[in-house]
Amino acid sequence: MSDRLSVFKTYKLYVGGKFPRSESGRVYEVTDAKGKWLANAPQSSRKDARDAVVAARKAFGAWSGATAYNRGQILYRIAEMLEGRREQYVREVAEAEGLSKSKAAAQVDAAIDRWVWYAGWTDKIAQVVGGGNPVAGPFFNLSSPEPTGVVVVLAPQESSFLGLVSVLAPVIATGNTAIVIASEKSPLPALSLGEVLATSDLPGGVVNILSGRTAEIAAPLASHQDVNAIDLAGADEVLAKELEIAAADNLKRVLRPQPVDDAGWWATPGTDRMTAFLETKTVWHPTGSLGASGSSY
Repeated sequence: MSDRLSVFKTYKLYVGGKFPRSESGRVYEVTDAKGKWLANAPQSSRKDARDAVVAARKAFGAWSGATAYNRGQILYRIAEMLEGRREQYVREVAEAEGLSKSKAAAQVDAAIDRWVWYAGWTDKIAQVVGGGNPVAGPFFNLSSPEPTGVVVVLAPQESSFLGLVSVLAPVIATGNTAIVIASEKSPLPALSLGEVLATSDLPGGVVNILSGRTAEIAAPLASHQDVNAIDLAGADEVLAKELEIAAADNLKRVLRPQPVDDAGWWATPGTDRMTAFLETKTVWHPTGSLGASGSSY
């Protein structure tokens, strides 16, 4: 018989590259699928939400200005770190979603692969959605994608890890910074993800993770004047409508909840979630003339 005391993990928020407790000091109980207590998770306040916006805005300039190749390296590093902590995530996902170990392992493997998939897209998406435009005149006309800015992401409620990665990775892959509201019922995999992000070369503030009551945290973020876009993946129909109305005040981009088909979050994601939070910049430049003939290049 071991006489060691159990060492319970204290879960914290992840804001600005640091691990603060909730400003209010509140926590709430997180249980498994059978109602067994797992941990106390921090219950974020409006102040925590505002702090996350400040951190995300501060990080936006450097992250959006980094090369696409560098962002891809960092996303791939996240996958490497997750691979090293695979067993921890298998356990947390199994407990959170009431899955067998084998099914939880499949979800974790799919989530790691998804980080790798988006890492490969960072320096390719511009070639897909940008390019030269034909115009009637002696001009170059070039369109190129740019990140929208600070994006709030409501993580899916039922898919605590694979769904979370599927909505977060495309946001940061294209140069945006993110504020994630973790699944209210199963926040622990998301909170543990912060520990990986903190040690994976991702600059502080690029991703900020909050846990608590989804509606309570999302309301001030949807109306926040320094938030540029919001993904409502984890909102029900009623909450999504309320948040969309609040987001209209400063013309935020809004991605409404999308129906999840039989394949769920397992399906190949495509580029839709990357392009949803990109702006298109178009530049005109005169070509000039060559020689007396007036031909241009």
